[in-house]
Amino acid sequence: MQKKSVCVLLSALLLISFTTSQPIDQESVGIENTMAYFVSNSRLLTASTKELYEAVKLLDEDSASLFNARKKLASARLDFKRIEFFTEYFFQSETRMYNAAPVTEIEEPTLELVEPMGLQQIESLLFDADVLGNKKMLLLQAEALYSSVSNLKTLLYQFQITDAQILESQRIEIIRIMALSIAGYDAPSLKTGINETLEATKTMYFILNPYMAKEPVSGNRINHILTGSIQFLNASKDFDSFDRMEYLVKFALPLQKELGVLTRALQLEINTTTLLNHKAENIFKPDAFINSGFGSQFSENAEMESLGKKLFSEKKLSGTLTTSCATCHQPGNYFNDNLPKSPSLHKDSILKRNTPTLLYAGKQHMQFWDGRSQSLQDQIINVLFNPLEMAGNSTMLNKGIPKDATYQPLFQLAFPEKKTEHIGVDEIATAIASYVNSLAPMSSAFDRYIAGDQKALTDDQISGFNLFMGKAQCGTCHFLPHFNSLLPPFYNVSEVEVLGTPANDDPDKPVKDDDPGRFDLYRIHFYLGAFKTPTLRNAAKTAPYMHNGAFKTLHSVMEFYNRGGGKGLGLDIKDQTLSASALNLTPKETDQIILFIDALTDSFAY
Repeated sequence: MQKKSVCVLLSALLLISFTTSQPIDQESVGIENTMAYFVSNSRLLTASTKELYEAVKLLDEDSASLFNARKKLASARLDFKRIEFFTEYFFQSETRMYNAAPVTEIEEPTLELVEPMGLQQIESLLFDADVLGNKKMLLLQAEALYSSVSNLKTLLYQFQITDAQILESQRIEIIRIMALSIAGYDAPSLKTGINETLEATKTMYFILNPYMAKEPVSGNRINHILTGSIQFLNASKDFDSFDRMEYLVKFALPLQKELGVLTRALQLEINTTTLLNHKAENIFKPDAFINSGFGSQFSENAEMESLGKKLFSEKKLSGTLTTSCATCHQPGNYFNDNLPKSPSLHKDSILKRNTPTLLYAGKQHMQFWDGRSQSLQDQIINVLFNPLEMAGNSTMLNKGIPKDATYQPLFQLAFPEKKTEHIGVDEIATAIASYVNSLAPMSSAFDRYIAGDQKALTDDQISGFNLFMGKAQCGTCHFLPHFNSLLPPFYNVSEVEVLGTPANDDPDKPVKDDDPGRFDLYRIHFYLGAFKTPTLRNAAKTAPYMHNGAFKTLHSVMEFYNRGGGKGLGLDIKDQTLSASALNLTPKETDQIILFIDALTDSFAY
C-alpha cells in the first residue's frame, strides 16, 4: 500500500468513531478495520474523481489531453474498485451514481428510466468518435461523479455493520470478480478489468486479515490463495491475454469455497440475498442457487417432476389432440426443433419467433424471447391457451386430464394436499414447470473441467473460453455460470439487449428485422428490438440462432458480433446496447470460441 494510503488509513482510524453513530463492538473481529479502509479509500476516490473532472475540463484538439483524461478515468476506476464491495453491499442505490450502466435502464414494473451516469458513462463518452462533441456532457458527468463521491462520508451517519455482513460482502465480491471484473463488464473500452481485479483482491486480503487471524486453519488456506492470486494478477501482461481459466480454477473458485469454510468456522454465516446459496462450494455447483427465487413457486419433488415429464409429451393438452410441449421442444434435439420458426396449428403458417431450448429455462427471471412471462407456470399457461401453439380446451385441462385414470394417481402423489376436483390447469402448469426447472444438468465438458478433470477440455477450447470472457466480450452479456442473462453477483435481474439482429443471414447485405421485441409489451423506444439473452449452454446443438432463427451457424453468429451487431453491419439501430465497434477476432479465434461453446454441450438422459 502506498505511503499516502497508509497515512490516510491511520487518520481514518482516529476519526472512525466520529463517522458512526455508535461505538464499534469491542468483540468485533474486523469492523474497525473495514470501516477505516472504506473511509480512507473514499477520500482517495474523491481526489481521483476531482482529477478526472479537471482532466475533462482540459480536453481539446491535442490527443494528449484525451490520453490524460482516459488515464485519470482508469485511476478513478481503481480507487472505486477498492470500495465497491462496500457500496454495492450496503448502498446499492447510491452506487448507481458512481458506476451505472452506460445505457438507459428501465426499472420494472414502474417503468422508471435510469439515465446512464458515472464511471461507465464517462468511459463511453471518452471512447466515442466525437469526444469533443461530448465535452459538455462529459463535464456534467464528471462533475456529478465528483460531487456524489465527495458525499460518501454522509452515508455513514447513524450507520452500523456486523462482521457477518462484512464476510458476506466478501463472498459476493468474489462472484463479482470472476463473473464481471475479469470479463471487463464495466470497463470494456479501457480494458482495465484485470488491474481492477488485482485492486479488488488486495482489498479482500486487507479486509479478511482479522478474520484469517481469528480462524488460522481456514485462514491460512485463504491467505495462500489470495497471495497466489495477487502474484498471478500482477504477472498478467494485458487484458486480452489474461488466462481466465487458470485464474478461475486455481484461485477464484477455491477462494469462494474457503470463504464459506471460514465464515462457518467463525459462526458468522448469514444470507441476505434472494437467490445465492452460500452453502454451495462455488457458483458452478448445481446447488449454487435457490431455485424458488426464479419466479416459479412450486415445491421440487420427484413425484411432481415425474408427472410434469409425462405431461410434457401429452398431446391431450392441445385442443386438436395433435400437439404436446415435446412437439417443438424435442428432448432428443436438446429441447428445440432445429427450425428457424416452428409451424403453428394453423395450416401453412409459422410462429412468430424461434423455438428456444428449454434447458436452463428455469434459471431466468423471465420467459419467452420478449420476457413477457415472469414464471415458468405463466409461460406454460400462455402456450397451452395460445390458439397458434396448443389451443388448449379449458374443460379438458381443468377436468378431463386430472380425472383421467392414468393421471389421477400421479396428481395425487404430486399434490397430496389437494382433492381431485380442485386440480386443474394450474397444477398441470406447475407440474410441467417443475420438470422444466429440472432441466439444468450442468454436465458438460466445461463443467467437468471446472470440477477438476483437466483432460475434459482441449487447449483450443480453453483458449476459446479465455476469448469468450475477454477479447470477444461474450461474457459481458452471457454471464457465468449459466451463460445467460442473469446479472451477477446477485442474479436478481434478467437483462434484455438490443442487438440489431437482421432478418437474414447475409452480413454484407443485411435486412432490418421488423420484430419490435419487448417494445410490444412496453411502448418505450429503448425496448424496440430488445430480446432476452438466452443461455449458450448446448448452443452447439440448437441451431438456427437468434429470436428469428436468422443465423444458420455459430460462425454466422460470431461474424455478426465480430462486426459490431446491427449497427456494425450498417443498419439503423437507434438504441443498440451492443457495442458497434468491431471485435477484430481472427478466424482462428472465432473457431476457438465456437469450440468452447461446443464444450458447453451437456451429456444427460432425457
